[in-house]
Order: sequence, then C-alpha cells, then structure tokens
Amino acid sequence: MSKNLPARSVAVLGTGIMGSGMARNLARSGLDTRVWNRTRAKAEPLAADGARVTDTPAEAVAGADVVLTILYDGQAALETMRQAQDALRPGTVWAQATTAGLDGLDALAAFAREKELVLIDSPVLGTKQPAESGQLLVLASGPVPVRAVVRPVFDAIGSRTVWVGEHGEEAAATRLKLVINSWVLNVTHGAAEALALAKGLGVDPQGFLDAIADGPLDNGYLRVKTSQLLERDLEPPSFATRTAEKDARLIVAAGERAGVRLDVAAAGAERFRRAIAQGHGDEDMAASYFASFDDG
Repeated sequence: MSKNLPARSVAVLGTGIMGSGMARNLARSGLDTRVWNRTRAKAEPLAADGARVTDTPAEAVAGADVVLTILYDGQAALETMRQAQDALRPGTVWAQATTAGLDGLDALAAFAREKELVLIDSPVLGTKQPAESGQLLVLASGPVPVRAVVRPVFDAIGSRTVWVGEHGEEAAATRLKLVINSWVLNVTHGAAEALALAKGLGVDPQGFLDAIADGPLDNGYLRVKTSQLLERDLEPPSFATRTAEKDARLIVAAGERAGVRLDVAAAGAERFRRAIAQGHGDEDMAASYFASFDDG
C-alpha cells in the first residue's frame, strides 16, 4: 500500500495485560485485526470482538499494513519478529510498543533495517484500565512520511499521540518513556514505603493521607497506589511487579549508558526483586510495600 494511506489492517503480537485491551479497541475501530499470543488461550477471547486469532506470528503479520508488538521485553519482541520474518513485506510499518530499553531498541532497529521494515518507536503510557478503554498516551518517534499510516492504529488505542524527536529519531520515544517510568516507579515506592513506615510506627495511614490532602504533597497516583494497598486490591494487577522490576533495571541501564547514576531507581529495582522473591511478582507493583518486611 502507499506509505501515505492510513492502515486498514494491523497485526498485534502479544495479548497480555496491555495487548489484549489494545487489540480489542483496534478490532472495534473497524481495522482488520489479527492477534497472536504465545499462550493462545489468552488471545481467544478477542475473537468475540472481531479479531482473528492466529497460531503463529507469521500468520498474524502476513499482509498486515502495520505490525504492533507489545511483549514483555525487547528480547521477546525480537524473537517474535524473527518467527514472523518470512511473512514480513519490505516497507511494512512496525509500531514497536514494548518497553525495550535503549539496548533492546538498538537490536530491534537493527532487525528492522535488515528486513527493510519502517520502525516506529511507540511505547505507551498507561496501565490495564486505560488500555481497555482506549485511553493510553502513545509516545511515538519515527519517519514523518509514514505517520499517516499508523494514525488509525494509535487513535484506536490512545486518547493522544505525542510525536517526539525533531527528525524522527527511532529511540526518542523510548528515551522519554524511560524518564516518565522512572518518576512513576519512584512515586509507587514512595507510597509503599510511607504506608510501611506508618505500619511500623503504629500510625493510622488514613491520618497520613488526610494530613496531605489537597496540598502540594498530595497527588492522584499516590492516592491510587495507597488505595490498592489499604484495600489489598493487588490482583489482577494494573502493572505487575515482575514487569516493573524489568522496567526499573532498564532505567538503571539507560542511566549507566548516559553516565547518570540513578541510586533511587537501583534501590527500587531491588525492592521489586525482594517482593517477587516473597511471592508478589504477579500482583500490582504497589506490592513494593511488602519488601519493607522480612516476612513479606
């Protein structure tokens, strides 16, 4: 198809917490949507929304105008695209939404060049509920001429698309996503540690929340995470602790690559590691709270 025409078909590789909601909104928007997931059972419910569930990545991408990857990490995205490579046409637009980190994105960009794909670096900001409601924030960077192709895809999954990078640099969106994630994870740990300290000191956590209410120390994300902990509403997760630990280590690695020491991010990654070891890996990342206690 012409690079200037909006996409009519999309292949979604990965239908986990985020990918399932994204695929559902793509299918409902009228796009010809094919989906693949390593565990097919997780993709099957999308058939009710009009998506075509496929057995292999190659079957999903065959003839698709846009390929959207939303997998656990960069390595998973690369392995999946390699499985699909025989069915990929030169010039296919690849919207890469996995949080892959800088090193991971380098490998994906090299694959795109090898297979003559047009890579759009497009990580998303949001969790399960925004993904289900099509309200994600899409951070995107890539060649200007093909932005019209991915517009129907990004409009279906997000409330807004922010194009970054003056010259369409392929990693500009990933760099911004890592900065945003560093803030999100730090707020999560701050909420978790404040409640843990309140418990240790015998302070009513509601007293803490009432004291900062509507002031400069208050914020919406703090309220969300403390509510999840106080109500023990950690499953299903909005964003799993296991994935947050991965992202935290990508942030630390990006800092090292840039010559920036990120002590708080490194400590946060260790908190997530301890919470996972205590059995909280599949719970919401607010489970950082449990890392404050030896018994989890």
